[in-house]
Amino acid sequence: MSKLFALVDCNNFYASCERLFDPSLEEKPIVVLSNNDGCVIARSNEAKALGIKMGVPAFEIKSLVKTHGVKVFSSNYELYGDMSRRVVETLQQFSPDLEVYSIDESFLDLSNFYNTDIQEYAKEIKATVQQWTGIPVAIGVAPTKTLAKVANRLSKKSSKAKGVLVLTDPRHIEEALKRTKAGDVWGIGRRYAKKLAELGVHTAWDLRHVTDAFARKYLTVVGLRTVKELRGEPCIEMEMVPPAKQNICTSRSFAKTVGNLSAIEEALATHTIRCATKLRKQKSCAGALTVFLQTSRFNEQDKLYFNSRTIKLNAPTSSELELLHYAKLALKAIFREGYGYKKTGIILNDIVPENQVQLSLLNAGHHERDTRLMQTLDNLRERFGFATVGYGMQGEGNECALRKEFASPCYTTKVAEVMKVGWNYYSSSK
Repeated sequence: MSKLFALVDCNNFYASCERLFDPSLEEKPIVVLSNNDGCVIARSNEAKALGIKMGVPAFEIKSLVKTHGVKVFSSNYELYGDMSRRVVETLQQFSPDLEVYSIDESFLDLSNFYNTDIQEYAKEIKATVQQWTGIPVAIGVAPTKTLAKVANRLSKKSSKAKGVLVLTDPRHIEEALKRTKAGDVWGIGRRYAKKLAELGVHTAWDLRHVTDAFARKYLTVVGLRTVKELRGEPCIEMEMVPPAKQNICTSRSFAKTVGNLSAIEEALATHTIRCATKLRKQKSCAGALTVFLQTSRFNEQDKLYFNSRTIKLNAPTSSELELLHYAKLALKAIFREGYGYKKTGIILNDIVPENQVQLSLLNAGHHERDTRLMQTLDNLRERFGFATVGYGMQGEGNECALRKEFASPCYTTKVAEVMKVGWNYYSSSK
């Protein structure tokens, strides 16, 4: 059976999420900032047209923001994550074989639909996602995932495609590859693009026609796989279940320097809980953890300090109770008075599948109790939001809280922030 893949990509996803709940933002330039409102991490098309670059520090675009009325938002990952989930659930109506590639991209295996009108089916997917979630998407369809990436990219640039491009005809594939720079091919970064240009390979069409030996020599085995995909040979399979991570890390910079141990403990507790939640989601346990603490690397007036401490656990675990206990011990071991700290974080190491953990007869009862408690906490957080339930050691989190000067409400996950609609009977009946 011939393979056929669709890549569904949400257009300017973070900006689209903000625009979805505020129609007055339509056709207005929008930028979304990173943690602590540091740099631009997302832009609407209107913001791109103003020349605002990805990664530019927020303070460098202040004049542009003021002159052109750019709408600025702090990153609202709770909202974006929930909207991403809704988009994925909608896409699952069209194919049971789905790979969530990133928060705003998913691959669908449409091989079983080869005999249908794929162009119309893709249009139906696009229209349904827009209608059910309000998020605009672009769709590229092709015999390989790499070609689907090419199709998706061109679907956004072509006014004729209108967000849907199917590449199955060899003539159309040739035209598309000739219009695509080698550096814009999935898996070919800036460094490889420069090397290829020196060797006379400038377009994806050029890259498709290099020899296998050339690809192995200059692009490694991974690059050869990309070349074969450009030729129409499927080499990258669908990943229905993401591979388990071997290390899980959570860290955040503080909005301002912090010298108080208890405030840092509160921040570290939240990071630890997020790590433990990710660990349980992939059905794993950690056998060790590393806590690190550092001052700002850029403030020459302050004393510089960085340290970390690794603790080997008695047995692999995913219990927040145990991980919080050892994280606190590690932090106390590396904390030093007299410094202004800017960042702390935790890394979970020695990760193994939970069904491979050897339990001791002495702690079997505690393990069963903790497992039930963690399941309850996970269910509550998934239903009502991460901050619904926590621990006393997390405190209020004010001193180490992220700067979110331009934060939008969590419209879909927090009851207190759900949009309110008013209706006046008397005024409507006049």
